Amino acid sequence: MARPSRTRGELPHPATAQINLFEVLHALADPTRMTIVRTLRDTAEQRCGTFPVDVAPSTLTHHFRVLREAGVIRQRNDGNRRWTSLRHEDLDSRFPGLLDHIVDSYLVSHGAAT
Repeated sequence: MARPSRTRGELPHPATAQINLFEVLHALADPTRMTIVRTLRDTAEQRCGTFPVDVAPSTLTHHFRVLREAGVIRQRNDGNRRWTSLRHEDLDSRFPGLLDHIVDSYLVSHGAAT
């Protein structure tokens, strides 16, 4: 008997006005999540399995969920692929300059050029 095909539902994202500063700061406090955010800052959108992190897929899913629920990233499904983008404009409208300042400070503290 053939199994019914499953489609991925849309993922929950907070509205811009609901993005909470404490949750954003918590989401950005993890080095793996900072790598995801730094990567997205340099690209418009990226497929979920292509980030330069060395973690198990289930752990990466957890990191995406934390970032998404905090309002830092947006994820969309396209067939069997999931694409991720940075909510830079939404974050800037809530907390002007915060994301760039945090990412730039992280890069300087870890010896990378901005």
